[in-house]
Amino acid sequence: MPRFTVLLPTHNRVDVLHYAIESVLYQSEKDFELFIVADGCTDETSAIVTGFKDSRIRFFDLPKAPHYGYANRNIALRESRGRLIAYAAHDDILISDHLEKMGDYLEENKLDWAYSKPIWVSTDGIIVPFCTNLTIDTELRNFIESENTIPATCVVHTREAIEKAGLWPENAPSAADWVLWRTIIKTEGAKLGYLPIPTNLHFTANWKKSRFPGSSDVQSLLQIADRSNWWPKCLKYTSLCENKQAVIWSKMSTGGKNWVHQFRSAINLVIDAIYWMGVREHIPRLRVLEREVALTKLKNKSIVSRFIRWF
Repeated sequence: MPRFTVLLPTHNRVDVLHYAIESVLYQSEKDFELFIVADGCTDETSAIVTGFKDSRIRFFDLPKAPHYGYANRNIALRESRGRLIAYAAHDDILISDHLEKMGDYLEENKLDWAYSKPIWVSTDGIIVPFCTNLTIDTELRNFIESENTIPATCVVHTREAIEKAGLWPENAPSAADWVLWRTIIKTEGAKLGYLPIPTNLHFTANWKKSRFPGSSDVQSLLQIADRSNWWPKCLKYTSLCENKQAVIWSKMSTGGKNWVHQFRSAINLVIDAIYWMGVREHIPRLRVLEREVALTKLKNKSIVSRFIRWF
């Protein structure tokens, strides 16, 4: 009974699948089984997978299932043996200690479901951090009611948690991961956690045909990166001659722990810089409000309204 089952669904992405598989096999945590689930692939996916000679890999070459192939994921999950369930994506890359850090975090804190800091890679190779923190009540409410900002590759949960949730919702036309996460989170007694460390890189899906996958927050972060001369070089991979997964995987696999340390330090630098920019922008506005309140000695609706609009 392995510690992890890693589920990697794929559909016709032989251009990047190789790097996703390698990033799983490269993990410091070796106690896992890797289930690669082909959802009606019509390209050379089978040749890519069978080219890896690793007994931990099991290949499910299945006919196309409805929607995004959620039913095929359940076929594989029903045969999984891992105590913990992790996810990989055919176009994402796991950092080498992803399974180790997430597994230790869940088990030491007796959690049912947890995720690491989301990191997005734009179609032109700019890396930006996303700071969704579901331990904050307002963030959790926004996640449940409005939008999903957590890629599946960030998530690890227990086998018991997904069994209680009823596996992946097969009839969801899209965003079944969001449906599943909310179901698990809402389960009575469920304990969730957030590990504020980047443990993988999430690349914008090619079918979205958008530099910032329709997210205004990611768009804002990319605009800051474009305007800033301080954005770390190790978070910019704008090579036009290779796909971004190939470039980043080459840097990651050859750089080892030094690359990981540099990458995480750069992410922290970006978050600190953006935070301080925001503080400096808002402090003058707060001082104006304080003066107005002191002069009028009234906390009327107009002042409250202006305060809300500014923040």
